[in-house]
Amino acid sequence: MSAHLHLPSTAAIRATLAGPSGRRRRLAVLGICGLSLFMTYLDNTILNVALPTIQTSLACDLTALQWVMDGYLLVLGSLLLLAGSIGDRLGRRRLFLFGVLVFTVGSALCSVAVNLGTLVAARVVQAMGGAALTPTSLSIVRDVFRDPGERDKALGMWGGIFGVATACGPLAGGLLVSAAGWRSVFWVNIPLGLAALVLARRFVPESRAPRPRRVDPLGQGLIMVFLAALTYTLVQGPRDGWGRPLIVSGFVLAAVALIAFVVAELRQREPMLDLRYFRNMPFTGANVIALLAFIALAGFLLVNTLYLQQERGLSARSAGVALLPATVAIAAGGPLGGWLVARYGTRPPLIAAGLFITAGSAVLLGLSPSTPYVEIAFAYVLLGAGFGLVNPPITSTAVSGMPASQAGVASAVAATARQFGNALGVAILGGLLTIKLGSSTGPHLLSNATHLPWACLCLDGLAVTAVAVFTTGQRPRDGGGAGSVSTTSLEGKRVAGH
Repeated sequence: MSAHLHLPSTAAIRATLAGPSGRRRRLAVLGICGLSLFMTYLDNTILNVALPTIQTSLACDLTALQWVMDGYLLVLGSLLLLAGSIGDRLGRRRLFLFGVLVFTVGSALCSVAVNLGTLVAARVVQAMGGAALTPTSLSIVRDVFRDPGERDKALGMWGGIFGVATACGPLAGGLLVSAAGWRSVFWVNIPLGLAALVLARRFVPESRAPRPRRVDPLGQGLIMVFLAALTYTLVQGPRDGWGRPLIVSGFVLAAVALIAFVVAELRQREPMLDLRYFRNMPFTGANVIALLAFIALAGFLLVNTLYLQQERGLSARSAGVALLPATVAIAAGGPLGGWLVARYGTRPPLIAAGLFITAGSAVLLGLSPSTPYVEIAFAYVLLGAGFGLVNPPITSTAVSGMPASQAGVASAVAATARQFGNALGVAILGGLLTIKLGSSTGPHLLSNATHLPWACLCLDGLAVTAVAVFTTGQRPRDGGGAGSVSTTSLEGKRVAGH
């Protein structure tokens, strides 16, 4: 109890954050929220390098291995919208602390998993914590930084942390797996989580939406059914056969759930996700680009990790080192993307990101075991630059274009697009590998099987470019911006409807 008595109140914390004198405190809050983002993104990228070792250790095939990634991403993506609305209602700081605690416990459980089933179950626990962390941390940053210009810079820095985490993941994962086995990749989350818990209790103020939405169990249930059915069919279809009744039924169920979700949300007085916000073209474009970009990133990490370790015979540590050109470019692209957003708006970095993803994937179209590493490294730099540039502008656009009262929902929509993109990337690109491996003969099966995934990533990059051209323009600010509908006025109409 004495420890609680010495903690400053929310009012006292908020008083220290106000005005120019509170800038350092605000940056401290940004750092704490960034630490949680770093932890969750690091977990994804650090685990990729460990996948071949996990496959050998737990004796599972590629389809089963995909569930180590997609089991986590599926639960995470399903709960993000609910978490955003709960944070707006019950308190973002409270949910943030809960998320850190659960994610840390889940990481500890992953490190002691005895088989594939228990590992996937522990990853689900992690995902429950991650779902609480991502939207609430972004909402807290938006709440603490009240000045629009300072907020844009803070959001750019927050988004840039993605690049740092991605850069650290493969190398750290390779070193840990080589030194202490695959279980060690989960150990790193434990001290990070404990540090985030202690710092958040002392420095992060509580915040809520002035008028939070009601919980929408129907909408939440339908979106979970949609994501689960679609992910299951995409993962299992290549192995079980696309014509199997269970796979066909999965696609039908996903389509029905999506249609029912749209109808239900349009009829709800207070939906979990107000679909009218998608009339804001920059907001919609940012989320579509997030989905496409993270399909490319997750697919690249999965396919490339398997190629480096299983086709070229590199150890986990050597594979992490080999990925450095990509990860360094991602880390550099994040701050550069934030600077470009502040100076020129969102369109230039998003167009550049799409073109870099396209060009990098095109270089890898003819990949073979004997492809010179210089050529591969060049492709990595291009891809890394694309992945790094994309995150700050989509973060800024998605959050700045929504009213302050719905910051949690806005954050959750953007985070859901990212995580659903991750899940689809693993499912689709992993599925394409499975199909090609099953139909190919002769030597170098894996490298030949990567050609179709790289072609798909070329198309993905072109789609990012096209969406950026047609949906971006002047940055929206709380419902303004070119091509947007005033989300503030929509909120007012929703209130008037009562």
